[in-house]
Amino acid sequence: MVKTGVFAGLITLDCIYQTQQALQPNEKQVAEAVLLAAGGPATNAAITFSALGGHARLMGVLGQHPLAAVVRDDLAQQGVELVDLLPDTQVPPPFSSIVVNVATGDRAVISRNAADRPVPQTLPLKGLPSADCLLIDGHQMAISEILAQQAQRKNIPVIIDGGSWKPGFDRVLPLATAVIASANFSPPGFGTEHQAIAYLRSLQIPQVAVTCGDRPIIYSTAAQSGALTVPQIQPVDTLGAGDIFHGAFCAAYEPSSEFHQVLTQAAQVASLACQSFGTRQWIEQLKKEKL
Repeated sequence: MVKTGVFAGLITLDCIYQTQQALQPNEKQVAEAVLLAAGGPATNAAITFSALGGHARLMGVLGQHPLAAVVRDDLAQQGVELVDLLPDTQVPPPFSSIVVNVATGDRAVISRNAADRPVPQTLPLKGLPSADCLLIDGHQMAISEILAQQAQRKNIPVIIDGGSWKPGFDRVLPLATAVIASANFSPPGFGTEHQAIAYLRSLQIPQVAVTCGDRPIIYSTAAQSGALTVPQIQPVDTLGAGDIFHGAFCAAYEPSSEFHQVLTQAAQVASLACQSFGTRQWIEQLKKEKL
């Protein structure tokens, strides 16, 4: 049976450039490659979930600005169902400019994210649809809190992408089934990865983990804790690796699953994605491997 995942959060338009080396002050370079694609943590996770065979519903703000058509078309091509929370807004979608160093796979990103976005005050009349999981990226916190409450009442697992600390997380985190944070996730007064784990476990969250790039994933549950090594690769592009990790985690996650095994599966998908440019080429590679 096809799994359904709901992904709530940021929708951006990403312009991604691949360069031979990092840009220096006042330097001009001709890009090796360029890609224009829908982006954002929840968006990339939804696309990953769809690529791995699930039915992904993306809930966020897009609207009717001309640039939104590029995002909408890309989502349709990737098989993602869009639930636009403000379908009539004329505000342009957040635009991210990204430079990827082909030599190291490192990326530099500049974006306004959701800073200038209108904030929806209500959900569609149907609210949270039936689903196998809900992922929240923290960029629509008020709506995310409502969705998480609805998910809890429906016994739908709530998975939180803790890329960085955001105001309002203190209200949403206690509703989580699992939190996958990054090394940049620093709750007030908790500076290290292990302190973040301790903070999250103090909220009685059943499953928590912190990803640390190419270093081991730290995880903790009521039954066990430890560190998981990740595949060692030569990265081409690390853009969206965390988002792809979260989407792959949702695709593999079952309430009865062993947490560390699902984390391991997600790490394998994220590592595959890091070995090609942009946030889409890995999907084509995945399709070829399945043939």
